[in-house]
Amino acid sequence: MNPSIDRILADTVAGRRLSGADAVTLLASPNLPAIGRAANEVTSRLHPEPWRTYNIDRNINYTNVCTAVCDFCAFYRPPKHAEGYVLDREVLMHKIEEMVSVGGDQILLQGGLHPTLTLEWYEELLRDIKARFPQVNVHGFSPPEIHHFTKVSKRPLREVLDRLARAGLGSLPGGGGEILVDRVRQEITRGKVLTDDWLDVHRQWHALGGRSTATMMFGHVETLAERVEHLERIRDLQDETGGFTAFICWSFQPDHTEMAHIPPAGPFDYLRTQAVARLYLDNVPNIQSSWVTQGREIGQLALLFGANDMGSLMLEENVVSAAGTVHHLTLAEMRSAISELGWIPRRRNVFYELFEDGDDGALEAVRPAAAVSCGPAGCVTAGPALFQPSLVPAAAKS
Repeated sequence: MNPSIDRILADTVAGRRLSGADAVTLLASPNLPAIGRAANEVTSRLHPEPWRTYNIDRNINYTNVCTAVCDFCAFYRPPKHAEGYVLDREVLMHKIEEMVSVGGDQILLQGGLHPTLTLEWYEELLRDIKARFPQVNVHGFSPPEIHHFTKVSKRPLREVLDRLARAGLGSLPGGGGEILVDRVRQEITRGKVLTDDWLDVHRQWHALGGRSTATMMFGHVETLAERVEHLERIRDLQDETGGFTAFICWSFQPDHTEMAHIPPAGPFDYLRTQAVARLYLDNVPNIQSSWVTQGREIGQLALLFGANDMGSLMLEENVVSAAGTVHHLTLAEMRSAISELGWIPRRRNVFYELFEDGDDGALEAVRPAAAVSCGPAGCVTAGPALFQPSLVPAAAKS
């Protein structure tokens, strides 16, 4: 092993916070097994329990109409395009009903930056969903969407988030992060939120008591240093708020996009990047595998490269599949991917609360006896779960 890699990994496994320069060195290293072993050691310390987790949800894209122009996106359609749509309310409700019927308890609700839908429209949508499916968590509206809502409604960010929470928004996804470096964002997209505003959506949501996830789409025009800068911005905000429950990274899927000329990042780069993310994000408790972009085998292998969670069964997915990448897993395949590696598969919700005895029916989630608690000094396994399912301050519920 390269002596510098050996030192970096030994120090990081021992608890020293990984520096940006050392992270770049790891991302450039061909020694994937050593990096993977180190990430797995850290994950095993944070999650010594005999299980690995997954959840059941459905990704519902309520519209594909978008005023932003993203060269990497094969899903969106510009306003007035013949293929643009806004889902009929009853069609959307039927999709939720189908998910509930097979035991799902959450929808990932995202769409394009629609130019005319009002904040009141989104509030009504959330109220309708919660009235008909009060047990379903709405993990909804990426930071670019939320930022767009503030522009359309001409309302302050905190007010927009508070109104959405009161209407039924349960948690915030980390979509639209791509790479949190403005040089990269300005090169691959136009008309979309930049880095500081993306982060501030999460910051303000966390200040309201909300929880969210963070993401990264890599393997396009960013440098390795910019990939690490993205991780640094996530780590810094987590030091500040503690509001991220998980991090998910995936490689850019170029087919059918304006960036189809870029060679796709392979499994080697994916596993290495996820492993480095686990080592770098010492204050983020959970890392999700991205089997949706990588397939079952690499998604399973990711559990040995820093991930402690297989992510969602994802009963519906439209954005990645529009780029030509289509992977499907049954519930049995999801669970076997975990059990084949010697862990017990356990279903959880977005707050990483486990369901009773790993049951896949519509049971009430229970808080684990021990959970990962994170702060500026890193993550430790101790005490009751840090993240609460109640996202709206008590005053806002009355």
